[in-house]
Amino acid sequence: MTTLIKLEILRSLRNKKFMFFSVIYPPALYLIIAGGADRKPIPGTGLDMGLYYMVSMAAFGAMTAVLLGNSERIAKEREQGWVRQLRLTALPGRGYVAAKIAAAATVSLPSILLVMIAAAAVKGVRLEAWQWLAIAVGTWLGSFVFAALGVAIGYLASGDAVRPVSMLCFFGLAFLGGLWMPMTLLPQWVQNISEWLPTHAYAALGTAVEAGGAPHVKDMAILLGYLVLFVGGAAWLYRKDTRKA
Repeated sequence: MTTLIKLEILRSLRNKKFMFFSVIYPPALYLIIAGGADRKPIPGTGLDMGLYYMVSMAAFGAMTAVLLGNSERIAKEREQGWVRQLRLTALPGRGYVAAKIAAAATVSLPSILLVMIAAAAVKGVRLEAWQWLAIAVGTWLGSFVFAALGVAIGYLASGDAVRPVSMLCFFGLAFLGGLWMPMTLLPQWVQNISEWLPTHAYAALGTAVEAGGAPHVKDMAILLGYLVLFVGGAAWLYRKDTRKA
């Protein structure tokens, strides 16, 4: 399984388009959105635009790497017969799913760090050392949830349908979860839905730390619940695909 993880990481690093949209694009987008904003607190959050969008764009970049990258790559591998070849090896199904999740989450780390570096160097964001570390680790660990969702979508959709399906899930979750704008600026019914979405809980890990506290137990429980759901769904879809092969 370790060999497969290394192979997946190398394949991702060699994909220039993937590296641009998952690593370079998020910090650039952060500077566009938050670069000219003032330092006035966002209503209901206590955070300014630089702080809020540092977390949300780091989450956005990690999701790009693990969700979109995983889903499209797996769907193509199924069509090309690569997954069928792997089934002939000693690698168990759970090993393949775990390798995909681990490799995708590893590649997401540079995007998270670059957004944070841009926030500190350009926007002048200043936090305690423990806050920087907690935000980086929390955002990285939270990306495993969406890596698992990417694996599930890769087995659910065909090669032709995987991109629109994954993009719909990606942008829908990003918007409703508050990654594009603070939830306090959206209608109450959207806030009510957002409260139970993984993207809202994902971003809340970092914003809680920025505010000087610890991540809320509710947000961590929501993410853990979605992780179990997505991993279980990915494993079931993998077994279903195996029976069809």
